[in-house]
Amino acid sequence: MDTIYVTGHRNPDTDSIVAAMAYTALRNALGDREYVAACLGRVSDETQIVLDRFGFQPPQLLRSIHTQVKDLEFDTPPVLSAAVTMGRAWEALGSVSGIAAIPVANDDGTLFGMLSREDVAHYNMSLATAGRLEAVPLFNVLSILEGKVLNDAGDRTDMISGEVCIALPQQQETLLFNSADSVVLCGHQPETIRRALQMNVNCLVLCQAELSDELRNLPTKTCIISTPFDAYRTARLIFQSIPVSRICNTKGLICFHLEDRVDDVKEQMLKHRYSCYPILDEQEKVVGVLSRYHLLRPRRKRVVLVDHNEVSQSVPGLEEADILEIIDHHRLADIQTTNPIYVRNEPVGSTNTIIAGMFQDRGLMPSPKMAGMMAAAILSDTVMFKSPTCTERDKRTAERMARIANVSLDDLGREIFSSSVDAKSAEDLLMADYKEFHIAGHDLAVAQITCVDSPRLLERKDEFLALMQQIKTKKKYSMMILMLTDVLMEGTQLIYLGSDEVIEQAFNIQPKDSTVFLPKVMSRKKQVIPMLSALWG
Repeated sequence: MDTIYVTGHRNPDTDSIVAAMAYTALRNALGDREYVAACLGRVSDETQIVLDRFGFQPPQLLRSIHTQVKDLEFDTPPVLSAAVTMGRAWEALGSVSGIAAIPVANDDGTLFGMLSREDVAHYNMSLATAGRLEAVPLFNVLSILEGKVLNDAGDRTDMISGEVCIALPQQQETLLFNSADSVVLCGHQPETIRRALQMNVNCLVLCQAELSDELRNLPTKTCIISTPFDAYRTARLIFQSIPVSRICNTKGLICFHLEDRVDDVKEQMLKHRYSCYPILDEQEKVVGVLSRYHLLRPRRKRVVLVDHNEVSQSVPGLEEADILEIIDHHRLADIQTTNPIYVRNEPVGSTNTIIAGMFQDRGLMPSPKMAGMMAAAILSDTVMFKSPTCTERDKRTAERMARIANVSLDDLGREIFSSSVDAKSAEDLLMADYKEFHIAGHDLAVAQITCVDSPRLLERKDEFLALMQQIKTKKKYSMMILMLTDVLMEGTQLIYLGSDEVIEQAFNIQPKDSTVFLPKVMSRKKQVIPMLSALWG
């Protein structure tokens, strides 16, 4: 079941956070358990007060919604240990179809190398000119040959090395092995066995043969192994006992991580053009392999947008996601979708007012705690019903939610807006409720701080202006505005960087020293942005 993220805008305010949580709670209550609330930035102090007041944790942080490797239907073949025999590795390769290579891992699960059929073929071809085992673990040999050790010298042996030769039955003394550095394969050949033991060859493999007590008790350093296979098959199998670490590719490996963006993966694949790439998780452990064909039909993430419908305010990577729904109370902006979707956009003061109506439409009552948060969000976004965006429906809805939660709207409002801002940095205050806009060729940002003591904040004007200038220069804005919206004064102290003439014409008031007081102006959405839009056409 793929997750559906419900998220508000960047630099989220209380209405945005609570709307995501409330809509998620509604869908989950109706049985749609894949919905998950998310937020696109740090939760503000005001929002944290509301969350703490009603006992909720903040939604999960969603940094982007780009299509990532973890969204692809990649392959998950067996991940082999570097100590596994080549024979076992070949079986693993045969068990998966359409996969060019399988991962080889260290003991801790991190990547050691990649093993392909070409690697195995190259090794097998090399046996045509070389027939030597080099320090192969005894356990590997016993596993491949289904063998067992027959003598004490074998019990003291850990590694097998030597030239591999088959001692054929002959009347005269064989010259097939004449060095102790040999691995001798033979059948029921007592004299050949005796000679090998007397020479102290490294290893003697008895193929479908018994060992007499006399020969078993001969003093020797030779490791004696018995196998149920004939000599011909044993000669082939014994070379499959080498650890896969000897033949797999360990150099020049290109790896991808689950969090990597698919666009970046495509670039790497076009550059290197390997047939198969290992995938690692955040602990660098192998979780699968990726091929080019996996990129043809990636699963797009799914998202529901609340309290916004502008690309610049939404989650990065939105163009790569499937937007399922939009629930908002702002002007319609620039988001486009590939398919028809459900859109609910209503002229009210808070997104939570709309979502409360959706609870009612489905015959469902929010829990007391959720209702309390929704009431707080409506109070916050309507500035305690003093914003011009506020409607009678907002007031009725907030009152209903407060009754369900058994809280006082007056007490809740004072708790929200009386939080101290003295200890906060200018950057924290400025970025807490910060939005970017593009109007008729003009790029600008408008930040808003809702408070009950704007003159005190106005004392920090120079601090705000210095920070605003940095941001304006970096972002190349035409204008940057900070609204100090005072609930008690029912107006806004507007601090700005940009043209004095624009401010004068837009608000019909004479500015002074980058500051102007706008009585009865409480809403960015309804009283600031529309005036600039009308001025710029």
